[in-house]
Amino acid sequence: MAIPIRNTVFDKIKEVNSLTDVELYKILTKDDKILSEGKFNKILLDLEILGLIKVAWMTKDERRIEIVVIEKPVDKVAEQNKETMEKDYEASFPGVDK
Repeated sequence: MAIPIRNTVFDKIKEVNSLTDVELYKILTKDDKILSEGKFNKILLDLEILGLIKVAWMTKDERRIEIVVIEKPVDKVAEQNKETMEKDYEASFPGVDK
């Protein structure tokens, strides 16, 4: 089963975190992934709509492509429960001192 080109493009962007569309197109061409300009733009648009990348214009002819980093909010109660469970587990072994 072939890997969709969109996944390949996303993997190339993820490897470097941020690059220009010109650099990305050169990387894809070097890996024998020849795309038309329309197909290339559609893939970038799809990835941006999915929230995986962010595309911004740098100059008239060049765009900056960056990976979107999603940070998970830390649940303080869950974190405290986890620490308590770990301490209780360690304390359940009698005679073992740190």
